[in-house]
Amino acid sequence: MKKYFVFIISFILLYTVFQILSGAIITAFYTPDLYTITGNLSQEVVLGETSSIPLLVSLLIATTAYFLAQKVFKTAK
Repeated sequence: MKKYFVFIISFILLYTVFQILSGAIITAFYTPDLYTITGNLSQEVVLGETSSIPLLVSLLIATTAYFLAQKVFKTAK
């Protein structure tokens, strides 16, 4: 049961760190399209396309969290 809690906590922490870092990177590299701004002054926000990359990253984070939980309890024995 302890391994499960370590896994869940490490997964939540790794996922949160990933979300914060990816949001910072996306915000840093965002460049607005000035052509559409000058021609149309609407209040609409375009968020972009969705992809399956977050699912793949979640699987990578879950795998990392699992091995981290295994390593923590392997050294504790």
